[in-house]
Amino acid sequence: MTGSGRERVAEASSPPFGIAEVTGISMVPTLLHGDQLLVQYGARLRPGVVAVLRHPLQQDLLIVKRLIERRDGGWWVLGDNPDAEGDSRVFGAVPPDLVLGRVRARYRPVTPGRQRSPAVMLSWLVSSVRPVRSDRSASRRLRAR
Repeated sequence: MTGSGRERVAEASSPPFGIAEVTGISMVPTLLHGDQLLVQYGARLRPGVVAVLRHPLQQDLLIVKRLIERRDGGWWVLGDNPDAEGDSRVFGAVPPDLVLGRVRARYRPVTPGRQRSPAVMLSWLVSSVRPVRSDRSASRRLRAR
C-alpha cells in the first residue's frame, strides 16, 4: 500500500473490464436488483468507491460493496442500504486480494420483446446509464454509526 492509502488490484492476465449483475438490495439506492455493472479490474482503490469482491467466507460468491476504510487485515466494506446485512458488520475486514475491481458505471437492461422507437431508446439510454461515483463521506458515515 502506498502512503496515500491507495492500492492496485488485479492479476496481470485479467482483462481490464468486465460485466457483473446486481442481485439483492444491499446497495439500494445506488444500485438496484438487476442492474448491470461495468467493472474495471486493476483500478485504484480508495475509500468511498464501489467495488466487486469475493465474499470472505464463501469465495465463489461475488458481492458488490462500498469500500469504507483500510484497516488491519483489509478493507472495511458496507452496503449502501443500512437495513441489509452481508457486509463487514457480519464478516469483518475483507483481505485486499479478494477485492477484484472498481465499479465504473451501471445500466438497467432493456426489457426484451418490447418494440421501442428511437426516441424511447434514447430516453432509456439517458436515464439508465450512469457512472457510479465515489462517496467521499463514506468513512464519516462509518464513524457516525
